[in-house]
Amino acid sequence: MDLSNLTNVPGARHRTKRVGRGCGSGMGKTSTRGHKGQNARKGHKQKLGFEGGQMPLVRRLPKRGFNNAQFRVASFGVNVATLEKLFEAGDEVTVQTLAAKGLHDPKRPKIKILATGDLTKKLTVKVPVSAAAKAKIEAAGGTVA
Repeated sequence: MDLSNLTNVPGARHRTKRVGRGCGSGMGKTSTRGHKGQNARKGHKQKLGFEGGQMPLVRRLPKRGFNNAQFRVASFGVNVATLEKLFEAGDEVTVQTLAAKGLHDPKRPKIKILATGDLTKKLTVKVPVSAAAKAKIEAAGGTVA
């Protein structure tokens, strides 16, 4: 079997609806638009959520909650287990060294070291860390600046 003998299953393809091509087609005269009215006119497009002049559902319901999405600064988390894999004992962990190892995402400017995993190497960390991660780094003999 190859691409030259592939075919569609019966019923997979439909002929396009050719409206306004005479009464014999079954879609002549009003061309499936019904009689008169707003929807029968050419160039008619309704706004999304438009309900014919009635107050739309979106405006009938009360506003609730708070959304801070446009002002949120997304942080990029790096786990202690990742530091264990990628850094040698005595290394310094900075934004530049994380970027060199491919861990820093420039779209997320904030970086934070998180406590998932174990750390046995002595590292000097110069990026923000969580409280639990700080405890693990210091327990391994490292320092957090």
